Amino acid sequence: MGKTIRLHGFSGVENPKDVVEFLEEYTGEGTVYAVEVGQYKNQRRAFAKVQFTSEESAEIIMDLAADQDERFWYDEDSYLQARELDLDIEKKPKVFAYSMDDVTLYFGGQISEDNFSVLWKRTNVSVKFGAGLRNFYFFFTYHSVEYKLEVPCESIWKIELRRPRRQATKFLLIQLIGAPRIYEKDVPIVNYFKEAPNRYWVREVDFTPSSSIGQSSAICLELPYRCQLPDLRDHFIYYEEEEGHFELEKGDGFSHDSNLVPLVDPPPGIDLPYKILFKVNSLVQHGCLPGQALDINFFRLVDPTRINIHSIECALNRLYHLKECCYDPVKWLKEQYRKNLSNTLIPQVPYIVLDEGLVYVYRVQVTPSKVYFCGPEINLSNRVLRNYPEDIDNFLRVSFVDEDLGSIYSTDLSPRTTSADDEERRTGIYERILSVLKDGIVIGDKKFEFLAFSSSQLKDNSVWMFASRPGLNAADIREWMGDFRHIRNVAKYAARLGQSFSSSRETLSVFHHEREIIADIEVEKGGVKYCFSDGIGKISAEFAERVAGKCSISYTPSAFQIRYGGYKGVVAIDPTSSANLSLRKSMCKYSSKNIKLDVLSWSGYHRCFLNRQIITLLSTLGVKDHVFEKKQKEEINQLKAILTDPLRARQGLELMFPGETDAFMYKTEYDYRLGNLMDYYGFKTEAELLTGNVIGVSKYFDRKRDLESVNYAVKSLRKEARTWFNAEGNEESVNYAKASAWYHVTYHPSYRGCYNKGMKRDYFLSFPWCVYDKLIMIKKSKMGIKT
Repeated sequence: MGKTIRLHGFSGVENPKDVVEFLEEYTGEGTVYAVEVGQYKNQRRAFAKVQFTSEESAEIIMDLAADQDERFWYDEDSYLQARELDLDIEKKPKVFAYSMDDVTLYFGGQISEDNFSVLWKRTNVSVKFGAGLRNFYFFFTYHSVEYKLEVPCESIWKIELRRPRRQATKFLLIQLIGAPRIYEKDVPIVNYFKEAPNRYWVREVDFTPSSSIGQSSAICLELPYRCQLPDLRDHFIYYEEEEGHFELEKGDGFSHDSNLVPLVDPPPGIDLPYKILFKVNSLVQHGCLPGQALDINFFRLVDPTRINIHSIECALNRLYHLKECCYDPVKWLKEQYRKNLSNTLIPQVPYIVLDEGLVYVYRVQVTPSKVYFCGPEINLSNRVLRNYPEDIDNFLRVSFVDEDLGSIYSTDLSPRTTSADDEERRTGIYERILSVLKDGIVIGDKKFEFLAFSSSQLKDNSVWMFASRPGLNAADIREWMGDFRHIRNVAKYAARLGQSFSSSRETLSVFHHEREIIADIEVEKGGVKYCFSDGIGKISAEFAERVAGKCSISYTPSAFQIRYGGYKGVVAIDPTSSANLSLRKSMCKYSSKNIKLDVLSWSGYHRCFLNRQIITLLSTLGVKDHVFEKKQKEEINQLKAILTDPLRARQGLELMFPGETDAFMYKTEYDYRLGNLMDYYGFKTEAELLTGNVIGVSKYFDRKRDLESVNYAVKSLRKEARTWFNAEGNEESVNYAKASAWYHVTYHPSYRGCYNKGMKRDYFLSFPWCVYDKLIMIKKSKMGIKT
């Protein structure tokens, strides 16, 4: 028989937990997995569906109910009858790989190697491990509400088992990358589950005093005596065991804002520039600095009125890339400043000089429990940013993401209702997002308020915010963007606001006499009007060539995706057109006085890989089989050549330039900035960063959102490296000598380990290939000499 039965005969609808307690007196504790109680219409007696953990337990109750000599009494008014059911209440019961009970849970963070500052604790916690120990789950009750905290292994940086000498207590210290997901149990009163299914756990925000979970960077578990742990060493690379001193101490929250945590502010009397305060907060939020360690002495060391701001920026940037928490930042900063004074080399500039059309933008990520400051990041500019270049630091990109920095889904904002009659309810995550949009974000003396969002941002749950200053606020910017008063639909109004925030390249001005408005191509059929030119205009061939030049394109594309004033859409080249732009009514979304033509993208070739579907299609269209065979043979020969005839450029580089010291300095600078990009976006290898072919990147890297920014950053860095190369003239012999010096300081064994010292980074090889054309010419000339 199965594990699920139906009991009938209750005098009324019982509490499911009472039914469980009654049945387990016969079957044993923990043998009932699920119960569902109810009562059919026009029936005096109620029923209970019961799913047991084993068939044996179900048989025990079935036998008791089937006993003809003695009825199976529930109470003095009810005796029960039973029958077997084919369908279980829960088809796939939740099974955990391992569990521990009576654990004490501490939230907080390490303030030294041997001390843990406790911000919040909970006793009588049940800890359970998912399959393969991929997830940690913490179950407990707080203020009569049952909670579940989920920590996936990707959110764990390191695990340490601390066994202090002469103590029976053991501590499991879990260093976190991100906060745990918080769930609140919401099981209907007619149901009971031994392990509630995921659908009955509703996402929530931090419920602890002062948002202690959000302020924490680690979890400490105090394990009961004789508690056995699963084999964590086999599942976590960064697992350690330590028998030295370890102590818990009561700590206090350090965030000045109890809603958005962790956020730190300098003490009274110290006013930090926005970019310095932003970086300090970023270091705290990413676990590089313990918030409790930021006292007045620390803030004095990052105060530009006392210390050179360039030295501060370089030190904080280096601190971010240490990959370890700095428990004594005051001592560390003093040591860095002392090294700078004794070092003849200028400290590395942490930023890349950008190409025209690119900007640095600060970004904030808001999760259900925490907030993360990121950047500044490289972005392709847009119409609004170009119009307010002096206010670039007053713009802020805000993204609403989950604790793992992935997407937030609709079910996280509004859980599914169990029936059509249930009212739609909102979770705490929904209220948190709404609160940020309404109240904004305060960073130092800047208060950022909602401005708008683009269509791509809407898909990513992101918005633009702006910090008002005297003479300019968010409303003023929206007024400059255009006239939206005629738009009554809320969604359309928001979409039109975002039109000006599309990433674009500014090209040329198109005055009113240089454009024309042409009619749409429309056909009416069966009473329905069809538009065949919706969003498609025309551009003259001569003007298209000029626009292509402004976009740094070596050819003239056949079409451009554009924004012009309140117009949006695509313009295709018309060789017969006399007007620079021919726009249609269907392209006009709102009225605007802006006359700049912004280009988002243009037509071009796209990669096509030969797979079975493409080969079948091309064969059907008449392409012969020998064409595919030839192409395959060419690719295989190319791969073989790579393995058997590697580039031996070093043999041809016999000249050495006296500027080897300069080459070393430039490579030091290049490697430092390249490594910063890799660390920031989580790339594992140099090749992945340079090619964009991502294999082992961090889960926090968003290919759609971040890959474009990475490409812009790499392109700008390589272009800047070429400006270093060309700084001292362009004589052919000098350039070849400089190129050989760049190659020498990269590939000669004596330079191994000389770059990015103390930063645990791989050795980078791409530096000389910023001037690859010079290296190729050297190789060709040397090959000619030898022949």
